[in-house]
Amino acid sequence: MNRAELFAQIQQKSSFLCVGLDPDLEKIPAHLLSEPDPIFSFCKAIIEETADFAVAYKPNIAFFEALGAKGWETLAKVAELIPKDIFTIADAKRGDIGNTSKLYAKAFFESMNFDSITVAPYMGKDSVTPFLEFENKWVILLALTSNVGSLDFQLIKGEDGKPLYQSVLEKSQEWGSPENLMYVVGATRGELIGEVRKVVPENFFLVPGVGAQGGSLADVAKFGMNSTCGLLVNSSRGIIYASGERDFAKVARKEAEKLQAEMKGLLEMYL
Repeated sequence: MNRAELFAQIQQKSSFLCVGLDPDLEKIPAHLLSEPDPIFSFCKAIIEETADFAVAYKPNIAFFEALGAKGWETLAKVAELIPKDIFTIADAKRGDIGNTSKLYAKAFFESMNFDSITVAPYMGKDSVTPFLEFENKWVILLALTSNVGSLDFQLIKGEDGKPLYQSVLEKSQEWGSPENLMYVVGATRGELIGEVRKVVPENFFLVPGVGAQGGSLADVAKFGMNSTCGLLVNSSRGIIYASGERDFAKVARKEAEKLQAEMKGLLEMYL
């Protein structure tokens, strides 16, 4: 999916919602455990009920690969189930030397046809650029994350006075463009989203941390939105685990609809 197609989806649905698919066998409703493939049944129900409001889905690959070969089969089925006009993100956080990265890219872009993949930048250019060689595919580079441990490295200042995340942003602009390079920017660092936007004014951000992690959607839009929205705001637990009962998918739909309604207002305010 290219940038124009993604923005068209955002405009059509008045939404920049990404639904994170983090299917944990210990958290999904108990009645699904008797299904032949509980994880697939869970994801299928979530997708069917939220597709009206989502412009992206983000399967967290760890929840699938932890199940071994069966998990990879389930992931492929889930990826195939997602409507073709919805952006797909393989949240795999890969990042290795060139030949390995090229094979990771083939796995997710060719074998499973994801639109994008999350990538860790700290091995540098040759670990990232193999992912950028695929037409209409995207790298979503970790820039400023919302986890507690992000403080260990990402805000450390170099001799030039710049925090490390800013150096990552600036250097990576030499590798890709706003047509194939996005950044992960955590919602729980609201004021810093504006600082990131100053460095990369045109790129899309994937923003986790809204909802269960306490990030403010209004702040994300205020500091991060650009002329083509430039945001994919992810909600995982706040949607998919809003209910642990048989009505889980219906309740997930209501939560997705609430976020979409707020997003519609923010789009009307800023675009």
